[in-house]
Amino acid sequence: MIQGIFYARFLPEEGTRVVHQSPPGCIVPEPDIDKPRLFDFETISEYIIPRQAFCNRYVTICEPENKYRILGHPVCIDNEKYKRNEFMFNFCIVIGTEVDKIPYEAVVRRLASTFTEMEIQNQFLSEEGISNSQDRRSIAALIEIIKEDLNNYNECMIPVDDANTINMKLFPVHKHPPPVKSWHVPISKIKFTDIMDDTWDLTMRKVIHHIDGIKDVRRIAHDADVALSLTKIALQHLLYYDSILMLDLFLFGNIYAPTPEINDFIADKDGLQNECANYVYINGPRLPNFYLCRLFTSLCTSRTIKEWLKMHMDQGFPVFNYIDVRRFIQFGVIKGLIYRVHKYAVSSQYIASLVSGQSMPVEGGDVLQKYTDGCHCFDQIITEKNMADSKIMERLRKFPKGDVEIIYR
Repeated sequence: MIQGIFYARFLPEEGTRVVHQSPPGCIVPEPDIDKPRLFDFETISEYIIPRQAFCNRYVTICEPENKYRILGHPVCIDNEKYKRNEFMFNFCIVIGTEVDKIPYEAVVRRLASTFTEMEIQNQFLSEEGISNSQDRRSIAALIEIIKEDLNNYNECMIPVDDANTINMKLFPVHKHPPPVKSWHVPISKIKFTDIMDDTWDLTMRKVIHHIDGIKDVRRIAHDADVALSLTKIALQHLLYYDSILMLDLFLFGNIYAPTPEINDFIADKDGLQNECANYVYINGPRLPNFYLCRLFTSLCTSRTIKEWLKMHMDQGFPVFNYIDVRRFIQFGVIKGLIYRVHKYAVSSQYIASLVSGQSMPVEGGDVLQKYTDGCHCFDQIITEKNMADSKIMERLRKFPKGDVEIIYR
């Protein structure tokens, strides 16, 4: 959110001066305005209108108390018609230091370029108060409207005169999403059927139709009859706009373990236990939330989901009769209550061949050899080679005795 916006210019007799500001009195005192200023302008004035070497470029400044950041683009127009043959000004936006400044950079640059063009055309800035034209808005009114519109609507379109319009928009900037792997499982965070229409990209529509929280990326590509590379691009686009999230394949041979955040679940912070119960219970009477805590805390790094289920069934608690195990695990991963322990195969012989730069095929194990460098999890092997976990272990046993180790992390 914009805390303030101001227009400053360099006057040969007075130096750097704030000519207009919004809200009134936020940068420098004004008559009949009794309100605290955001910061002491005098301490940073030399950076608002800097030396010519720093003009005509985007600059950011933090005031001494580090509460506010000033974004500007000082402009110097060289022309003999001005005093000292130059006209220097700056339109600055003030935001909190905790606010992402990237979306505002384009706005500051547009302000500088727009007012520079208007000054070159008709001395809009330098002859302010001199021109008698009644057909154009004042600078004070413009910066007030710009601040209000950007804060309220994230965009503004303001006619200045018959020839000029200020047109700007704040675009959110998202972090670049991590790469989409063929063994990932996408889960939608919004209801696409409510927003999707016939104007959407055909590939995107086909891919979205198969996002159900169960199918992995490779399966989605196959069922949607879309190339795997295009499927990944479509899903990465949805990731960029935070419309989906990615989880691991759910297999009963997976291993999960609690994170420190499990304490929040046990303490029922923000109603996590009831939220989990509403998500995972399927049949029969709803059990006390104690059983959910028991299920989460009994997960550990030495126990697969299959072994975990058998343990509870042996103790007289038939888990399948009450909860959807897949949804239970998904809830724990999404909320950060548990984490996945991945399995990797490491071949000392293959790693040695990589170090020496020589490829040493292993008899009977050539299909999996490239996956035995400790960098490829079993999920990747299962997906790319279409092999079950047991089949992978069977082929790894054909490697020389003692060569392959399985690492869990």
